[in-house]
Amino acid sequence: MSDKTDIHQTLQEQLALFGQEHVLRFWGQLDETGRTQLSAQIADIGLDQLKLLVEGQDVKQDFAAMADRAMSPPSVRADGTGAAWSVDEAIRHGEAALAAGEVGAILVAGGQGTRLGFDQPKGMFPAGPVSKRTLFQIFADRLRAIGDRYGTEVPWYVMTSDATDAETRQYFEDNNYLGLHPDQVRIFKQGTMPAVDAASGKLLLASKDSLALSPDGHGGTVGALDRSGCLDDADRRGVKYLAYIQVDNPLANLCDAVLIGHHVMAASEMTTQVVRKRYPTEKVGNVVLVDGRVQIIEYSDLPESSAVATNDQGELKLWAGNIGVHMIDVAFLRRMSRTSDALPFHRASKKVGHVDDQGRSVDPAEPNATKFERFIFDLLPYAENAFVVEALPSEAFAPVKNAEGAATDTASLARAAVSDLHKGWLRAAGADVSDTAVVEINPRFAMSAEQVREKISSNLKIDSDRYFDN
Repeated sequence: MSDKTDIHQTLQEQLALFGQEHVLRFWGQLDETGRTQLSAQIADIGLDQLKLLVEGQDVKQDFAAMADRAMSPPSVRADGTGAAWSVDEAIRHGEAALAAGEVGAILVAGGQGTRLGFDQPKGMFPAGPVSKRTLFQIFADRLRAIGDRYGTEVPWYVMTSDATDAETRQYFEDNNYLGLHPDQVRIFKQGTMPAVDAASGKLLLASKDSLALSPDGHGGTVGALDRSGCLDDADRRGVKYLAYIQVDNPLANLCDAVLIGHHVMAASEMTTQVVRKRYPTEKVGNVVLVDGRVQIIEYSDLPESSAVATNDQGELKLWAGNIGVHMIDVAFLRRMSRTSDALPFHRASKKVGHVDDQGRSVDPAEPNATKFERFIFDLLPYAENAFVVEALPSEAFAPVKNAEGAATDTASLARAAVSDLHKGWLRAAGADVSDTAVVEINPRFAMSAEQVREKISSNLKIDSDRYFDN
């Protein structure tokens, strides 16, 4: 019996134990490259785990019961109240951590700009209101500014996906790593999970020689950081804290000294930045305290009675909305990376293209498949002293998610939010800025209203319609 026959027979026997042997139906039509690819994909699947997920035997949360017990999380509010220390103390501790080289940055950049009508990695989307700098460039400039201000080099761990990895790497190479040192940037790829047919639980084939795979969610960051050697790199550099953001929010204050300082002073293993919900049933994750542990209840899992509940002051009891900005201890990530399957999988009903039994391509009009993914915020219940820091949406959250014409989260709204914030900085410094001006301040010039005040004179007048300071 040949080795090729042995491989086929071994795979057939393994898959048959779980009723998934159909994925080999085209084996006889595949060349060596196709067989190698499919074999590797099958080997990467945890078939035991997949069986539990398909059968719904994984551990499930009773979110209604959780919501009944949920309280406001331990937090510092946007006005600085709620903590045992002042904002100034937090800033001092955050700046000390930056100056000591104890802070690194994680950027989750696995998404394509499909919903934006942009057929490239979302990080390459031109988000600057005046400069048209890409999202990648906006964050790179911020890291350069932090490096200049604190005399340090912040390592940048950029997580891609199968869909964005090659193009992202090429973009950084072609653009000289956006002014950063090449050794400062480490690009690594998140893992994948197979999609299954929603009705039967059978694995779907994207082509005759490939499973239908999709990214395993931003919760896959934990394992991917470990597998790629990024946690080892952080340890070698003396990095203790990682600032985590998602690529589609140009207002995200990557490596913000205030957030870092609150994290350090709270002795927290994971700190989450939030914004106050605009209305009770807003479609954001709800950051709450349940049984002494901070965690997130997704809006879709939160009963309306809990969503609208108020405290004695008439404020929403569950007010904190998740925006995907975190500070996380490296040691905590290391511990969690070694805890097998600590994070639960979430299910999503999606349209997934595939090939049928005859090898014909199928492009479904309706959701036909179940995808499984993990979320980074599910780390929160495992973190000691998990803490929450409120930010104002106008200063920290302007996601670029939807094509123009949508009511929310469009590029034009995000650019306007950046411009409005920067106009506010100039006005706070005494500048006369017209309402129609479109303003963008490169972080290498200033990262806050206070830094703008340090740089400009109070008699500056800006009445043109566009302004950009490089």
